Parts: sequence; C-alpha cells; structure tokens
Amino acid sequence: MLIYNTLTRRKEELKPINEGTVTVYVCGPTVYNYIHIGNARPICVFDVLRRFLEHSGYKVKYVSNFTDVDDKIINKANHEGVSSPEVSEKYIGEFLTDAKGLNVREADIHPKVTENMDAIIDIIRKLFDKGYAYEAKGGVYFRADRFKEYGKLSHMPVEELQSGARVEVSGDKENPMDFAVWKSAKEGEPFWESPWGKGRPGWHIECSAMSGHYIGDTVDIHGGGQDLIFPHHENEIAQSEAATGKPLANYWMHNGYINIDNKKMSKSAGNFFTIRDAAAEYGYEPLRYLLLQAHYRSPINYSVELIESCKASLERLYNCRESIDNAIKNAPQGVVSREAGKIYENRRDQFITALNDDLNTADGIAALFELTRELNTMMLDIKTPKEQLEKGAAVFDEMTDILGILYNRNKEEAIPPEITELAEERKRARAAKDFALADSIREKITALGYKIEETRQGTKITSIN
Repeated sequence: MLIYNTLTRRKEELKPINEGTVTVYVCGPTVYNYIHIGNARPICVFDVLRRFLEHSGYKVKYVSNFTDVDDKIINKANHEGVSSPEVSEKYIGEFLTDAKGLNVREADIHPKVTENMDAIIDIIRKLFDKGYAYEAKGGVYFRADRFKEYGKLSHMPVEELQSGARVEVSGDKENPMDFAVWKSAKEGEPFWESPWGKGRPGWHIECSAMSGHYIGDTVDIHGGGQDLIFPHHENEIAQSEAATGKPLANYWMHNGYINIDNKKMSKSAGNFFTIRDAAAEYGYEPLRYLLLQAHYRSPINYSVELIESCKASLERLYNCRESIDNAIKNAPQGVVSREAGKIYENRRDQFITALNDDLNTADGIAALFELTRELNTMMLDIKTPKEQLEKGAAVFDEMTDILGILYNRNKEEAIPPEITELAEERKRARAAKDFALADSIREKITALGYKIEETRQGTKITSIN
C-alpha cells in the first residue's frame, strides 16, 4: 500500500515496524460539545484505513484519545454549573453515539488524559532533564528553537511559523514559539500534583505521552485533520523526538478541510452544525458516504445538493443489493460464466488498487458503481445462475464492508407473517387468473403499510411507512 506522507510530501510504501501489524494513532476530540462534520471526517477516513488494512491481512492496533481536561471543558462546566468530569463524560458518550451512527468502530484503546497523568509527567521530566523544557511563571515550557528540526512536518521556516501561529501570550517565555507542556493551576480549575507544582498538562504533550505509552516510541501511522499539522502535530514531533531520540511516526496522514457552501465553517458565519443535527435531517449513512466520496486529502464542499446526491447514490446501491437477494431466491442452478468471473475479478482488482493507492475511496466507489451497473444488467436475464449472482454479491459486499456503507441493509424491519401469508394468497389468486381477488389482496396489503410488486426476480415486499 502507498501512503502520502505529509512529512516527506510523497507517496511511500507502507512498511510496518513489526511485520504483520500496523499501529495507528489518531488524535481524538476535545470532549466539550457534540462533534461537527469536520470532526467526523477523520474518524470515518481512518475507520476505512483500519478496515482496509485488516482486509489486507494486517493486524491493526488502533488508538484514539479523548482530551477530557481543557480550557473549553472547564469553561463549559463553569457555564453550566457542573464539574469538568461531568461535561467530559457526557460528551464522550455523545461522541460514541455519533460514531456508532456513522458505523465507525470503536478504537482498540480510547485513552483519556485524566487517566494518564503519570505518563505525561514522565515525558515532561525527560524533557526537563535534557534541557528541552524549563520552568517559568505559569508552568513548564518547551524550548522550540532547541529542537533543530522544528517545522519539518509543516515545511515552513520557524520565522513564518512564528508570525502565523496563534502564539500563547506569556511574558515569561524565553521565546514566543515556546509552548506549554504543563500549566500551573488557576483558582477553581482541576489540577494534579507534579514536580513543578499543581497544574494540568498542555494540549500537545497529551498525545506524545499517550501514543508512547500505548504503542511505543514510534507509531507506524499518525493521523488527523489537516488543521492539526501546525501547531499540534509539529509540537508532538518536537516533544516526543526530543524525549526519545526516535521518530514519533513513520507516516503522517492528514485529511482535507470541509467547507459549507464554499465558505469555511464557523459559528460566526452561521454555517456551523453538528453531526447530530445533520443526521436528524438526513441520516448518518449519507454523511459517512459524503465524507468518503472524495479522496481524503481533497477538500469537500458540503451543500444540500451534495448530500441529496449522496442519498441517491446510496439508494441505488441498496436497490442493487436488494435486487440481488430477490434474484438469488428465484435463480436457476448453474456455474459462474467465464465472462462474469472476469468482470468480478476486474472490478475487485480496480477497487483494491484504488485503496492501495493512498486510500483512494473516490476511485474505489467508482469501481463499486461499475460493478453495480454490471450486476443490474445480469439480473435482467432471469436465466442468470444463482451461483453467479452469489459470487457477484460477495464481491459487492466485500467492497461495501471495507467502505463501511450499506450497514443498514440487515437492519430492515422483517416482513410480518400476516403480510407474507397475504402475498402467498395473492400469488395463488394470480395463478388461478382471479385478478379481482389478487387486486383486493394488494389493497389489503397496502392498507397494512406494505407495498407488493412483481419483478423479474420475483415478488418484492417493502414497507411504505
């Protein structure tokens, strides 16, 4: 598999540290609110990466953290008159609800900052002992200029980073680019004991400590949104590599931004919305599909037209898969034709090749729709053998399972026995050419909330409620 490495700015062949196992660390949310669509893109993208790596035969150790102590959490708690842990635990639960709705599998490990203070203090102590960190009023800071490769991920000179960064204001820092690894406790804030007094960790040190603790000094793949390249991931690299002398990650993957109707999403622009709100209107699955229909490094311009297009695309896929099931029930026995076998082989290769090329889900989805078109054509012939349709269904399911879509297919409401019995009664009436009775049974089925229709593949019953 080729992965575009943000660090080297080129595609590189994936070569895990330990053969057969890939370690992945993805920066998780700061849990003070519901996630928005920008937060959802990395969790869906890296969920597909995980699925594809496992499909390719790798074992995957997938770690994604929760930042459960932060200024935003503290402010939210103060505003609502509750404790910070109450806020963070609530929104961890809400995150997991949204992730499940998007069919994102839970990480193997979801470490929390508050549960890893020993690891955080340990790495700060190493930085302090090596002269990379110093104590000043307000906490402990990292000396950015002492790490000679600072800026290597964002590929910008330190001077430009300094002028463009949201530099933390403090007259006690040695250099404007220095950043906090430990913040002294303020009145009314949660704190932990440390060699530098009561306080809590800075944002960047958390992931350095947790990736090291749960995976090791070097991670195979470190991922997140493009907005994390600087300062978060740049600072992670500086801290971790200064402490261990080893690369923090061998491959850095970053997904692109999402705009809303050609504008950057922001509360001030009035175009900010949560995944929960969008799912209430459109459903979770169209949102997942939207986040995968473009290459992960490309920007996405969210619009009503695009989400409606995604819903239509999913409907086409669902219709094809349902038609295959119906066709299989009534298909004759027989072998897979040489032509069909070649079609399946070519489409599968096309799909796998696309995802092996830097997780190109856009081209992968194109292969899936080519297969859909070809399966629909096969099903026009009622003589198409059952075995051939089953083989096509298996390739179709292989693709959709890797993408994590069509996950509501097996959740459809079962057709009640009463409706099934009426359908059989109608079938007998039609066979006896008693069409008046057949029509009255159809009307009864409709009145009960179901639609019955005859297709080339046999009788099809669906709920209309």
